Amino acid sequence: MLAITVREFARLTTSSIVSTLDRAQIPSSAFDYLCKLASSFNTGTALLQVEDRAWLKLDNYVGVIETPCGTRIEILPKSFMDEDCIYKARKLLRKMIEASFDLPTRQVGETSLEIFNAPLTEWVMERFVDSFNSLIKRGLRAHYQRIDEEQFYLKGQINFSAQMRQSPSQQHKFQIRHDIFTFDRAENRLLKLALLRVSKTTRQSTTWRLSQDLLSLLNEVPTSSAINRDLSAWRNDRLMNDYKDVKPWCELVLGEHMPTSILGEWRGISLLYPMEKLFERYVVKWLRKNLQSDAILYAPIKNKYLCSQLESPIFRLEPDIFIEFEGEKWLLDTKWKRLNSDDRASKYGLSQSDFYQLFAYGHKYLNGQGHMFLVYPLTSSFKRPLPPFSFSDTLKLSAIPFDIENDLLLIDEESFPSVAE
Repeated sequence: MLAITVREFARLTTSSIVSTLDRAQIPSSAFDYLCKLASSFNTGTALLQVEDRAWLKLDNYVGVIETPCGTRIEILPKSFMDEDCIYKARKLLRKMIEASFDLPTRQVGETSLEIFNAPLTEWVMERFVDSFNSLIKRGLRAHYQRIDEEQFYLKGQINFSAQMRQSPSQQHKFQIRHDIFTFDRAENRLLKLALLRVSKTTRQSTTWRLSQDLLSLLNEVPTSSAINRDLSAWRNDRLMNDYKDVKPWCELVLGEHMPTSILGEWRGISLLYPMEKLFERYVVKWLRKNLQSDAILYAPIKNKYLCSQLESPIFRLEPDIFIEFEGEKWLLDTKWKRLNSDDRASKYGLSQSDFYQLFAYGHKYLNGQGHMFLVYPLTSSFKRPLPPFSFSDTLKLSAIPFDIENDLLLIDEESFPSVAE
C-alpha cells in the first residue's frame, strides 16, 4: 500500500515532484478516484478542487481516504508548524475524534500513548480489536431465536396453521416451531463484519494477529449483510451493557460516521471529517464538562430568523453555542482558522463575513446587548485574546483562542460562567 501524508488544503498531482506536507504525488488511478469522489460529494462542503486538470487542492477535511488502487492518503489538521508537526497533528486529531464522537477512552500509561504514532485508521482498528477482545473475555451475548421449519420428527410445538395446509403427499412431515439459543444476532454480525475489514486492511502485525484470533471464535456467527438494519436493531439495554464500549469503534470501522456519499461500492476503511465541525464539537464537549452546573448551554440554537416576509420567517440564524447564566447571555461561534495577533494591517486574518454573521446573531439573540466570542485554535501566532471589537456601546465581540493541547479556553470576560474546578 502506498501511504501519503499531507495537511489540510494540500495539493495533489500525478506529476513527479518532491512530496511534502503541503503537496504530494499520487498515482493516476488515485487521482481519478478522488475526482469521481469529489463530484458525488453532497455534504455542503467541497472535498477538493481541480486546478488546471493537473492538481487537486484539498479542502478542510481531515482523516484518511483509501482508494481502490491501494493508495492511502492521510490528511492531518493544519495547526502545528514545528518540526514534529506530524506527530502532534495525529495526536490532536485522535483526541478531537474521541471527544466529538464520545468514544470510550482506554486506561493506559503515558508510555503507550507516546509510542503509538500510526495513521488514524490504524489507531481506530487497534482500538476496535482491543475493545472487542475485552468483550470476548466477558462473553458474547446470545439469544433465543424462533425457528419455523419442516421436519420428519416432532420438536417444540406443531405449527397447526401450516400443518393444516400440508398437501396429502406431505402428511408424513411435520411443520414445527421451536427456539434455538444462538449467537446470530445483529450486534455480533456487525462485529464480525468489522473484524473481517480490519483483518484485510491493517498493516499492524499485532492488530492483524488479534483480529484473526477473534475471527476464529466467531465461526457460527454470519456476517452482516445489511449494516443499517442491524445497527437499528443494536440493543442498548442493561443486558447489552458490555457492548457499550465496542459499538462506537465498530461504527467507525464500518464507516457509519462518514459522509454518506463516500460509502459506495469501494469499502476500504476511510475516515473523513470536516475539521470545522470537529473543532466545534470539541469546544462544545469541553464547555459541557467545565461550565458551572447551573449554566444552560445550547449547541446549536435555532429559534431566531434574520427577517420575515408575509408573516413568515426567512433565513434562520444558527449560532454554534448559546449560554445562559444568572440572567446573562453569551454567544460563541467556533472557527477553525489560524490568526495572527501581530498582523493588524491584515485584520489579524479575521473574515468580514464572520463579523456580519455575528452582528446579526447579536441583534436577534442578545437584543443588541452583550458579549459574543469567536473561538479560534491557539497557535504560535495567536496565544491571547484580541482586544474587543465594538458594534455599539452595548454589543461587543472578542476573538479568543482555545488551547486544545491543554484543554483551556482563554476568555477575557470575568462574568462568563466560571470553569468548574
